[in-house]
Amino acid sequence: MTTVPEGAAAPPRRSWAQALRVYAQPRMLAMLCLGFSAGLPFLLVFTTLTAWLSEAGVSRTAIGFFSWVGITYSIKVLWSPIVDRLQLPLLHRIFGRRRSWILLAQLTVAAGLCGMAYTDPVTDLARLAVFAVLVAFGSATQDVAIDAWRIEAAPVKEQAAMAASYVFGYRMALLVAGAGALYIVTWFEWTGAYLAMAALMGVGMIAALASREPDASTPRDTVFMEARVKQFMTRNAHLPQPLRNALGWLIGAVVCPFVDFFARHGALALVILAFIGLYRVTDISMGVMALPFYLELGFSRAEIANISGIFGMVMTITGGAIGGLLVPRYGVMRVLLAGAILAASTNLLFSVMALVGPHIWMLMITVSADNLAGGIAITAFIAYLSGLTNTAYTATQYALFSSLMTLPGKTIGGAAGAVVDAVGYAWFFVYVFAIGIPAVLLCIYLTRKLPVEARLADADDDAPGDVDGGGARRA
Repeated sequence: MTTVPEGAAAPPRRSWAQALRVYAQPRMLAMLCLGFSAGLPFLLVFTTLTAWLSEAGVSRTAIGFFSWVGITYSIKVLWSPIVDRLQLPLLHRIFGRRRSWILLAQLTVAAGLCGMAYTDPVTDLARLAVFAVLVAFGSATQDVAIDAWRIEAAPVKEQAAMAASYVFGYRMALLVAGAGALYIVTWFEWTGAYLAMAALMGVGMIAALASREPDASTPRDTVFMEARVKQFMTRNAHLPQPLRNALGWLIGAVVCPFVDFFARHGALALVILAFIGLYRVTDISMGVMALPFYLELGFSRAEIANISGIFGMVMTITGGAIGGLLVPRYGVMRVLLAGAILAASTNLLFSVMALVGPHIWMLMITVSADNLAGGIAITAFIAYLSGLTNTAYTATQYALFSSLMTLPGKTIGGAAGAVVDAVGYAWFFVYVFAIGIPAVLLCIYLTRKLPVEARLADADDDAPGDVDGGGARRA
């Protein structure tokens, strides 16, 4: 990847045909299936679970508190160094580092879903919460391993397409775990729905078994950082060998990834981290109360499944595909800015719908705009985060980014039910729009701060280089 010199003209943009050709890569199919496996558990401990709890008569405040289960996704950075460095006994030898962790996490999710299926929220809400946390923990661990596989399996110039394939699979899973689960509940109750979801984790398992383990190289500047571990081991030769090995492992797995990130970006690293943390606050916070809002407004489960589920999924996939095409042509930061503006402003349509009532046409307009904006935004955002990572610490650094991506939204979203109780749905969605404004301002700042960084569209080779919004080096 090349960096654009100060004052020089940017290289020509890729044609639409060149942008589309990347989707013919075989690894895109594997990415789609792994994206399905990553997306399937999410709604089952989030929106679909809130529908189950709502029908069971659980209070709205308790439903809001239940969304804190999702904070597990936001603290996965705490155990990501283990996923990055620890070799699983036997599984590593057979499947490799990334795939062995993916398979173990998938089995954990399936087991947790089975536990949820046989728990009654009316009589044992605490037990349901325990199994939901187990599902979230397995799902978050799977995300760490899949994200590392995705970044290492394809060069920088294909990351937007990999992100679009991931979003396509992820959204297909959301359709299955959302609308699909509601349809299954009609015939087999919630137990049957969650057992079916556990079985569908097999899609990701097959993809992990059929895909290839990526060969990740280590950038030259990272080698010098790892040399610090060797220096530590030499300076502390007097320590007992087990203690010295443990400390050396911690430095290499935990300390070096963060030192590397701040060393590459300096003071701007704090701005980048703030931007990452705030980018998805608006849609995550809104999502906590979306399904209860539809139900309380008067829409039927079938209408919600058809429009918010199926039709919304189509619009999200369309937005993801558009984002995957726009990023190589116009650069990731421009698409990120457009996504941030759209993601915040479309919340105002929900406020309008709260005022006009349960009209199908208004639901279609709102769902269309919201999901189209979300697809564009998340595809650009995944590509942006992928470009920030150093392949020597892929899992740990990306887990840091994706944890920050959801932590503020999950924390604020936990109080969503209380906000609705206090001000009503119309003002709640105005509030959600307002908390999306800081992300727009930070995106503008980063775009102006780094106007001459190389764009993802300029990635015409696989050599290390800089990317938009932070100048990260990747191999």
